[in-house]
Amino acid sequence: MKLRNIVIVTTVAGLALATGGWLLQRQTEPTGSVYQQARLFEDVLAHVADFYVDSIEERRLYQMAIDGMLDQLHDPYSVFLKRDDFRALNEATTGNYGGLGIQIDVRDGWITVVAPLPDTPAERAGIQSGDQIIALDGRSTEGWKNDQAVKQLRGDPGSAVELRVRRVGVDQPLIFKLTRATIHIRSVQVSMMLDDKVGYVLLTPVSETSAQELTDAVNGLVQKGMKSLVLDLRGNPGGLLDQGVAVSELFLDPGQEVVETRGRAPTTSKTYRDAKPQPWPHLPVVVLTNGGTASAAEIITGALQDHDRAVVVGTPTFGKGLVQSLWQLTPETALKLTTARWFTPSGRTIQRKSKNEEDQFAQAEAAELGHDSTKVDSSLVFHTDHGRVVLGGGGIRPDLFVTPDTFTTAERAFVKALGNKIPTYWDVRTAYALEIKTSGRVKSPDFSVTAEMADEVIRRLRARGVALPDSVIAGAHDVITQDLGYEIARYVFGRPAEVRRQKEEDRQVQAALGLARRAKSPQDLLALAAAQAPATLRN
Repeated sequence: MKLRNIVIVTTVAGLALATGGWLLQRQTEPTGSVYQQARLFEDVLAHVADFYVDSIEERRLYQMAIDGMLDQLHDPYSVFLKRDDFRALNEATTGNYGGLGIQIDVRDGWITVVAPLPDTPAERAGIQSGDQIIALDGRSTEGWKNDQAVKQLRGDPGSAVELRVRRVGVDQPLIFKLTRATIHIRSVQVSMMLDDKVGYVLLTPVSETSAQELTDAVNGLVQKGMKSLVLDLRGNPGGLLDQGVAVSELFLDPGQEVVETRGRAPTTSKTYRDAKPQPWPHLPVVVLTNGGTASAAEIITGALQDHDRAVVVGTPTFGKGLVQSLWQLTPETALKLTTARWFTPSGRTIQRKSKNEEDQFAQAEAAELGHDSTKVDSSLVFHTDHGRVVLGGGGIRPDLFVTPDTFTTAERAFVKALGNKIPTYWDVRTAYALEIKTSGRVKSPDFSVTAEMADEVIRRLRARGVALPDSVIAGAHDVITQDLGYEIARYVFGRPAEVRRQKEEDRQVQAALGLARRAKSPQDLLALAAAQAPATLRN
């Protein structure tokens, strides 16, 4: 079909040219100097502005020209950032925004509070997990999408907002009058002990406070008796290069290389080295990665792997080995431009070779399931400080490959049967979890989801018109039980309880825990990982 369309377009264009479909205005042919090319561009723009069949504002034409030029670089990371995009980038890299400090999701057509963030206007006012925000400044929020809700809840620090909230077990809506503040999105999302010896830290993204937050988190876990660390970088999209370096320095020795950048402009080529002693030199570290681990998170992973400072567990990383520089051009716009490639201490680049961004995502997703199509040749083989073989050119490959949990055939049949009713399934789970919270039936975070509770979810789904054959339901009990357990833990005991429950059923975390629990030193950890790796991957 695509080929047929191309033939049709080509034929029509040819006919238009042959039959006088073009009104030719003869001008002097351009010559090649930069000045003449600039003059040519201005002439083309002026003719389009004056004579094109549809009226287009001249300012819009310049914007189209900028976008077109950057598009021709065929680099998805080189972009002109307009106001909203520039603001979003600032929020991602600084971790700061103006708002109330609420994690939200949409359930049953209403904004539902997942959790208020610590020490924020929402928490101080008494907003609770499970609250439904039914009006904002007198406007009903029914039917709002997530992005619309986020945009409306955020605003300039110091600005006032009124929320009307519906809470399970309370007859009348509650009114909260809050003042927006500067909210800091923590880079350390979770910090906890997995058992009496192994600590766990989830770090995402790599923002301007990552190194300090990680230092505080690890020190806190050491005080609780931590002997080994699992550092989770799964789903970490990266962020600031200097913070990627700063986080790496926490686990390296002075003088050790962290990363090298190589670019065309003189200022873009630089070797970054550790400048200070590491605070926990004898702490075994397992780094968890997957296809969502990218950019600055890959810098951290590559540096620790190349210097044999950590064992990498999980699946291959995304493979973004490019450095972007940012120039603020106006108060509300900026140019983000790829200016260099980065290389790990062993000399490897992890940038995936791909036709386009979609192809790169497809490769990363395939590698996640163990179908890595990246070709390995001798030019991409490198060695760590201790002589272990590591490969470049297609993301950072883990020392121990562990695939994530996947649906069974029966569970896939359940998801397929739900079809476009999946949001209804989410709504039913949340509503039931909130009822359980109100009833006080669940007393401990270690509660068990009973067969009767799972059956109640199924009954409610069917009551809402979701057709589920008995044959499908029979194979879905495990996934429904698991999902409901997470939901109840979240709304009854809070996000930490939900995360702990998830980690207990996370095969990648459990594989990391098995290694970390037995390791007495970083060297011991490497030996344990090597013993578990397939023979073909050993030196």
